[in-house]
Amino acid sequence: MTATLSSERLILRPWRDADLDALAAMSADPEVMVHFPATLDRVGSAELLGKLTAHQAAHGFTFWCLERQADGRVIGFTGLARVSFAAPFVPAVEIGWRLARPFWGQGYALEAARRALDFAFDDLDLPEVVSFTVPANQRSWGVMQRLGMRRDPADDFEHPNLPPGHPLRPHLLYRIARDDWHGR
Repeated sequence: MTATLSSERLILRPWRDADLDALAAMSADPEVMVHFPATLDRVGSAELLGKLTAHQAAHGFTFWCLERQADGRVIGFTGLARVSFAAPFVPAVEIGWRLARPFWGQGYALEAARRALDFAFDDLDLPEVVSFTVPANQRSWGVMQRLGMRRDPADDFEHPNLPPGHPLRPHLLYRIARDDWHGR
């Protein structure tokens, strides 16, 4: 299954090799990556592209390449992924997004995430989707709240892929159930 989704202004599609330049530029931007442990160089971005493509092949979804319909420009990614680390809420599917800086503040993340959640609940029939970020990433948890996702502070967690004491280790966990999405 190869999902390509569209919304009013966007296309969420599988990655192509030709998308590496846009992914690498976004992943090398320190402002875009401020809430991640490090920026990625071109090799790291190529490895990420391979992981995203492999996830798509294995599960039928991924953090899809996000393309603007008006001009075909790759502006980032948005989509779904199986959570690959051990945590009390796993197994789970997460929704996530990352946009290149010129495309912040235009509603693209919210629009794409809504389309991805429609897919998660209508096509994949998932009972729940989660999302998580560091407390300082207000832009991201703001999108989560606008999607109708809810946070219970008791569910917040320490990201196991980061060492104890790392400033990015504490994470907020948001959730949305299929019934809540359909009842909004």
